[in-house]
Amino acid sequence: MEWTMTANAPGQVCLMQGNEAIVRGAVEAGIHFAASYPGSPSSQVLGMLGKIARERNFYAEWSANEVCALQACIGASFAGGRALCIVKQNGLLCTADALHCAAQHGVKGGLVIVTSDDPGAHSSTNEFDSRWQAVSAGIPLLEPTTMQETKDMLPYAFQLSEELGQLVLVRVTTRVCHGRGNVVLGALPERPRPLQPVREWDRMVCVCYMHAPALEKLEAARREFETSDYNHYSGPEQAKWLIVASGAGRLYAQEAVRRLAISEKVGLLSLGTLWPLPEDMILQYLEPAETVLVLEEVDPFLMHNLEAIAGKHRLSISFLERSEDFSPQVGELNPDIVMDCVSDMAGIPLPEKTVPEIELDLPEREMTFCAGCPHRATFFLLKKALRKEKHPGIVVGDIGCYFMAGQSAGQYGFQVCNCMGSGINVAEGLGQLTNYGLNQKVVTVCGDSTFFHTILPGLVNAVYHQANMLLIVLDNSATAMTGFQPHPGTGLTAMGDSVKPMDIPKILDAVGCSVEIADPFDVEASEKVLERLLQKPGMNVLIMRQPCATLKAKEQKRPVRVWVDQSKCIGDGCGCDKFCSRVWGCPGNTWDFQANKAFVDPVTCVGCGVCAKLCPGGAIQVEGGAEE
Repeated sequence: MEWTMTANAPGQVCLMQGNEAIVRGAVEAGIHFAASYPGSPSSQVLGMLGKIARERNFYAEWSANEVCALQACIGASFAGGRALCIVKQNGLLCTADALHCAAQHGVKGGLVIVTSDDPGAHSSTNEFDSRWQAVSAGIPLLEPTTMQETKDMLPYAFQLSEELGQLVLVRVTTRVCHGRGNVVLGALPERPRPLQPVREWDRMVCVCYMHAPALEKLEAARREFETSDYNHYSGPEQAKWLIVASGAGRLYAQEAVRRLAISEKVGLLSLGTLWPLPEDMILQYLEPAETVLVLEEVDPFLMHNLEAIAGKHRLSISFLERSEDFSPQVGELNPDIVMDCVSDMAGIPLPEKTVPEIELDLPEREMTFCAGCPHRATFFLLKKALRKEKHPGIVVGDIGCYFMAGQSAGQYGFQVCNCMGSGINVAEGLGQLTNYGLNQKVVTVCGDSTFFHTILPGLVNAVYHQANMLLIVLDNSATAMTGFQPHPGTGLTAMGDSVKPMDIPKILDAVGCSVEIADPFDVEASEKVLERLLQKPGMNVLIMRQPCATLKAKEQKRPVRVWVDQSKCIGDGCGCDKFCSRVWGCPGNTWDFQANKAFVDPVTCVGCGVCAKLCPGGAIQVEGGAEE
């Protein structure tokens, strides 16, 4: 991988994942600075950049959050540096204030934001369309489809950013980030161009009179896009049926047109420059069209803007409306959906399938914690402690691995979860109401990475206003959900440097919190601490500290054997409805429904041994340990 990213081999053809193509494009652009907060589907980009940063003489960091990342990139741009900020759709919203201000004061060195959308929410809590943020901020928007376009668009985006003096947004989606394709490498610059000294009267300040110049930059981008090579058309000159597609929809449309053999009847307009739209170029193909099918993910962004262009020029066009069954507005497009849409538009029956469909009745599988995850033990103990209360407690969740605690994996451990970093603020509101008649314990949870990302301002607010609540920090020593990227508490940077880690207990103590630390695998002690803190008024914090099981398994020196003593397993008689498979829910614990007995899967089990401490019948046994 590193050779592909740093080899100066123009013309070399390499098989690349989309995230790798982003990295290669950034290196070919000669970036000076890169910053990100991890978020799938683009988590790997900054990780790869960090590994090659010193070799290519640029700086890369995992920032505490996306706001820090974008604002640091603005700083690098002020010195004439080319800066790349990588976020996912949720993170882009976090940057809104900085984004809109930067769009008005502009940039000096090229500043490109890569935002990765996740249609279908494969690795997200929700799906939404970040293209609207480009419209709202008034900045150019590009969207690649192939791996080659992804690589090539990065240098183009930096060049465009500097020509306009404006940020440029490049939107990619999950299928682009994780897809693979051949890429022809371009030349690498020998070294990054020199930075520009910041002079006394240089200015990048957001003031109201800069709105008009920002609009002029947007118009300049539209003129540039009118002749862009990233927009292209195939099909008859005067097509009555027109498909307009962006992103993955373009590839699916090409396949459908080919399979239906209608390339001489249907036109395909592929757009890579999505905002501002190249109106004159688009009009060439809208004017002869009678029926238009728009293929895009997720919102009808293109459709609404194309309808506006058609209405402005009084064109009589039928735009095929999206519905649940026709080009749905929720989830991803796929070849079957697009094939059906194109077939309906053209009035041509679908080709018969040569292979008969085989319907398999597959069981639905919920998301779950990894085997040995300490969060499973924490939520099990929390649920148990809250059930002892006179009134049911309220648990507020947050975003991270522990988001799955809202399902059976965590005993349905929380009732509300908004967005990343919101947990402490939602709990603070509830905690204040305990003085006004709300007779329930209020608990919120966050991970160690989330603690640094967005919890700190809410923590200060809750402490200052003396909220009655318990904050549980789930410290597993990693940004585990997105691939174990470092954060300020780990003592490691994106470029591999060892630094002094931020101490969460000291930070909590500094803002006036009462802090205790427990190990969720020390079941008896942790349960007592939880019960005591639930009775304690005021703002309290419990750090549940146990390393991520996946990381810990790699470091384990002696094997740990966990098994079920079948002579002690009492089956249905354990009194908790099959504890191993249903209540505890660890993938390492399995239930044999024929034998009505539990057993441990030696492949999945990581040997944490917590199940042995909790097993009602005492049937689960542990042998060995991590220490030599």
